[in-house]
Amino acid sequence: MKVILAKSAGFCYGVKRAVELALQTAAGETPSAMLGPVIHNTHVVEELERQGMVCLTGPEQVQPGTKVVIRSHGEAKATYDKVREAGAEILDATCPNVARIHRLVAEAGQAGRIPVIVGTRTHPEVVAIAGWSPRSVIVETAEELENWIKEEPNRKELPITMVSQTTSTRTSWESCREIAKKLCTNAEIFDTICNATHERQTEAQKLAATCDAMIVIGDKKSSNTRHLAELCRESCPLVLWIESAAELDAASLQQAQSIGITAGASTPGWIIKEVQNNMSEENIEIEKSFAEMLEESIKTLNTGDKVTGTVVGITPTEIQVELGTKHAGIIPTTELSDDPSAKVEDLVKIGDQIETYVMRVNDQEGIVTLSKKRLDSVKNWEDIESARENKTVVEAKITETNKGGVVTNLRGIRVFIPASQTGLPKNGDMESLVHTTVRLRITEVNRARRRVVGSIRAVQAEERAAKAAAVWAEIEPGKKYTGVVKSLTSYGAFVDIGGVDGMVHISALSWSRIKHPSEVVSVGDTVNVYVISADPEKKKISLGMKDPDENPWEVFINKYQVGDVANVRIVKLMTFGAFAEIVPGVDGLIHISQIADHRIEKPGDELAEGDRVDVKITDIDMEKKKVSLSIRALLQD
Repeated sequence: MKVILAKSAGFCYGVKRAVELALQTAAGETPSAMLGPVIHNTHVVEELERQGMVCLTGPEQVQPGTKVVIRSHGEAKATYDKVREAGAEILDATCPNVARIHRLVAEAGQAGRIPVIVGTRTHPEVVAIAGWSPRSVIVETAEELENWIKEEPNRKELPITMVSQTTSTRTSWESCREIAKKLCTNAEIFDTICNATHERQTEAQKLAATCDAMIVIGDKKSSNTRHLAELCRESCPLVLWIESAAELDAASLQQAQSIGITAGASTPGWIIKEVQNNMSEENIEIEKSFAEMLEESIKTLNTGDKVTGTVVGITPTEIQVELGTKHAGIIPTTELSDDPSAKVEDLVKIGDQIETYVMRVNDQEGIVTLSKKRLDSVKNWEDIESARENKTVVEAKITETNKGGVVTNLRGIRVFIPASQTGLPKNGDMESLVHTTVRLRITEVNRARRRVVGSIRAVQAEERAAKAAAVWAEIEPGKKYTGVVKSLTSYGAFVDIGGVDGMVHISALSWSRIKHPSEVVSVGDTVNVYVISADPEKKKISLGMKDPDENPWEVFINKYQVGDVANVRIVKLMTFGAFAEIVPGVDGLIHISQIADHRIEKPGDELAEGDRVDVKITDIDMEKKKVSLSIRALLQD
């Protein structure tokens, strides 16, 4: 037989908090009482009574000077008022999830809205919730909600605030929510089902689907446990709902090869352990004893303490943390992170271990307000100071510009980068950096003044130096690079080939005759270059852009020979003749004596730059790569 115990079986965070508060109160010298069973479990209530705590049935039984524990299901506002009027001290063990619903209902009533509560009408939790507004309406099913809305014509337009009993099933709640969204024009809907309850129910369903039998442990008065049993019966043929090991019918389980065990939120660990031991030879310690819980409940917390706990619940406004003490830990969502764009679900999940800072301790309500943001802030300052000392390069996104530079947010801390340290040229457009992620070094930290200064330029300079060293280590004539044109002069272009600038002389830019480098390239262009020569001592590199494979002279001699006729373009007039482009990159000379069949004073008498004329190739000097042309020879022919 295989016995599997659900991970989340037994006390939930709210119930455990309530029991620990009751234990601590019972151990004191002041007379104590609980207003109704502190949780839905007869065994726990009997144990508390043995320790001297009285169980009252109503506020009229409260005696002056008594410490009165409000049960985990909570009470109506009128009950709190009556207990105070009786002269007693209230110790509120209401589950923080339920207390939040009380606040939502009270605020809705004060705002003129109608609180609609989805849950079992007679359940103590629901009765208590409804007692926080005289306008409260209770519905148990989606059908009942729909009927209530349609009873009167104007109810569809009424402002309603809908909440749920924490132990309701997700299916029932979703059905009611859909009805409200469909029929109501002014509905405010809060999903108040306890995450721990939903997780327990989901886990039980999955376990029931894989087992031959399920044992559900919990008080028969517990709504939470009843829902567990109902969900298990949907997918498991044999489900036993018992309150203790004494009720276990072992004979009915003889044919089962696998048995799952789960328990309601109000079931103490020793009962689960007793059932577990009866089913298995393993003696597993599942839950702390009363004595152990009492010892832990005496632990105190102080403002400024660093504490570690487990995330047990997440709502739109707060994160609930189990600290292992009598206090319920609450992190307001505003105290979770400095990043305003961060989403709660991306930062924490139920079951996560989380380290926080204690902001405020409310012993009367048993609640500790925590902040992860403040603890992170302290750590972040330490990390930034460490980054400055160790000269660590960090990454951050530029968020804004100001008169003197740009600003980034590094782990919630503002970092100023002066204009001279942005890496941009003087008077450069700093707006272009906004929303970009940059690498920088922290150069100054003053925690007292909350001032941090950084430098992008320092990182760029180091990275450029490293790249330059790599280039010089492997550079050689003929090596090819892809570079970026950084600047132009009248005699050439400077190209960055990865941390080092080399110059491409105007004569090495193009095979064609050009008057200025801008005819071929512009600043910012990505170009392919090759090394003509490099001098590591003088740190000078001569580059070329002309592709040797596209040598115009080779093109010329493959196309023309002496005696051929070519149509050429006059590119320059001299006193002794005119130069003409035969093919791009190869010019020939038409001597003044060969321009016409008669004597002329100067080449400009017959030709102008840009003219296209037919010429005869009269000579080709292969060594000097010179070509002689003649118009006169054509005229004579």
